[in-house]
Amino acid sequence: MVDLLTLNTDTLRHMQKHLFLKYEEFRQKRLKLNMSRGKPCPEQLDLSSGLFEGLDRNHLAEDGTDCRNYGGLGGLPEARRLFGELLEVQPEEIIIHGNSSLALMHDLIARALLFGVDGQHAPWGRHPVKFLCPSPGYDRHFAICQFFNIEMVTVPLLDDGPDMDFVEELVAKDETIKGIWCVPKHSNPTGITYSDQVVTRLARMKTQAPDFRIFWDNAYAWHDFTAAPVPLKNILTACKEANHPDRVYIFSSTSKITYAGAGLAMVASSRQNINRLTKQMAIQTIGPNKLNQLAHVRFFKTAHNVRLHMQKHAAFIRPKFDLVLNLLETELGTQKIATWSRPQGGYFISFNTMPGCAKKVVQMAADAGVELTKAGATFPYGIDPLDQNIRIAPTYPPLAELKTAMELFIVCVQLVSIEKILSEREGKTAELTVLPEDKAQIV
Repeated sequence: MVDLLTLNTDTLRHMQKHLFLKYEEFRQKRLKLNMSRGKPCPEQLDLSSGLFEGLDRNHLAEDGTDCRNYGGLGGLPEARRLFGELLEVQPEEIIIHGNSSLALMHDLIARALLFGVDGQHAPWGRHPVKFLCPSPGYDRHFAICQFFNIEMVTVPLLDDGPDMDFVEELVAKDETIKGIWCVPKHSNPTGITYSDQVVTRLARMKTQAPDFRIFWDNAYAWHDFTAAPVPLKNILTACKEANHPDRVYIFSSTSKITYAGAGLAMVASSRQNINRLTKQMAIQTIGPNKLNQLAHVRFFKTAHNVRLHMQKHAAFIRPKFDLVLNLLETELGTQKIATWSRPQGGYFISFNTMPGCAKKVVQMAADAGVELTKAGATFPYGIDPLDQNIRIAPTYPPLAELKTAMELFIVCVQLVSIEKILSEREGKTAELTVLPEDKAQIV
């Protein structure tokens, strides 16, 4: 393959017709493939098939607590110790609660709007609130802000984290900016990991709002593909050293480690923040599912065993990422019509088309039976200003289906890109029209 931008118009039109025939072949197959969310595949779920066997009619925690009964709001001591070690915090600095870290984030935002975050400053909801949103980012973070009518400010996400020059300038002068969303390791969707310098600057930066908070969604903390885990500097330690111990809330879960519907969620922070959260949560619930916590602790036993378990996950995930990346490189590597990330862990690949092409690529793929994450979802309000970013989620489909889906995706990218090149050369819109009765024409 060659750089499509250098080909003459006749050659591009010949390629367009050939690619369209390939696209029609895919449509005739009437595919029904879904790559819209980053879900574990069944083989990954099978890795935890013995999760609940450890209970074996013994429901007592190490301190004698009967896990079938009420209480234990902050989580079992052994669960807090295990996951505290994994997140590099003390047991007193973590709450294990529920199965969804997203629910913990949602509730914490709601409480901040109603009551504030520290008991000293006004509730966030009394005045307009803004959140910084590094993008491309996680659509569900943005959905929480939109749900609570929090204004979102897009921040460029660079190869080492948010554009900190931009972040520092904004927070230093605007007291309505109360927080920032961060997916610091194997970021969703780009796969980047924040550098030590970025972590340090986030911890140290001067903010106009004294109650500014970092929402640190460390969802992929242990989801490495490589033998040597990608390092991430400890944000809580950095905040303590910068004399901002209460600045960060760290979230994680076992949703992609054991079972999404029956995993464990957790939030870590300073002891002051954890004590305040525990008191507030006591109004909401009498206690979490301690049986599930006990099952996880007995299944894993040690932090080292969790890491070994994640290597088993990587054995299923890595070949899928390799397949996608190899196909992209082979088919698009020299065509100069797209770029993509090459993550070392996590669940996603971030793909950038030529500007103005992402929505059309996603629609064409859907029309041929492959559902992708909606174009624009990785930006606040679902609006990608350049209409170029697409999140690829390779984990769930079997390899054969994944190969088919990516082959179709690549054809769609090539077709839409050629349309754009031709339209720009001709100064008009050249559209590929797919007709309903398995017929098509170029107009």
